[in-house]
Amino acid sequence: MTPSEATRARFDHEVAKYPPEHKASAVMACLAIVQQQEGHVSREAETAVAAYLGMPTIAVHEVTTFYNMYNQQPVGRFKLNVCTNLPCALRDGQTALDHVCSKLHVEPYGTTTDGLFTVQPSECLGACADAPVLLVNDRQMLSFMSAERLDELLLTLAAHAQ
Repeated sequence: MTPSEATRARFDHEVAKYPPEHKASAVMACLAIVQQQEGHVSREAETAVAAYLGMPTIAVHEVTTFYNMYNQQPVGRFKLNVCTNLPCALRDGQTALDHVCSKLHVEPYGTTTDGLFTVQPSECLGACADAPVLLVNDRQMLSFMSAERLDELLLTLAAHAQ
């Protein structure tokens, strides 16, 4: 992957926020830019970001693999992260994940055959008191996700895809 001029300009904008000797601090922003444009962060994109920021490729890969907001492979139009960390698990987080997977006929980390949904278990989403919680496309947090609310969400998202 070779970043386009527009992508390099966006990278430049993020790097400018840091002192020159700390430009690697823009790694998360650069990965987010790549993902926004490509839909995921490939190993080739990690290499390109590493080269741009002057850091080892493995250091970029460590960031990509540490945070679940970076997709390492293509995902569906709607990525659903269901918190299954201990506090959520105690309040039906795993049950919520199982319900969504069953409704969509996928395994965890799977994508529906129509490419509409990818379902992933997630570590703490920071809303333990609202469990079970679900994060849609790394942007919208939904709380108290009962089976009924999950069904309604899936129908609503599918309707928006039309």
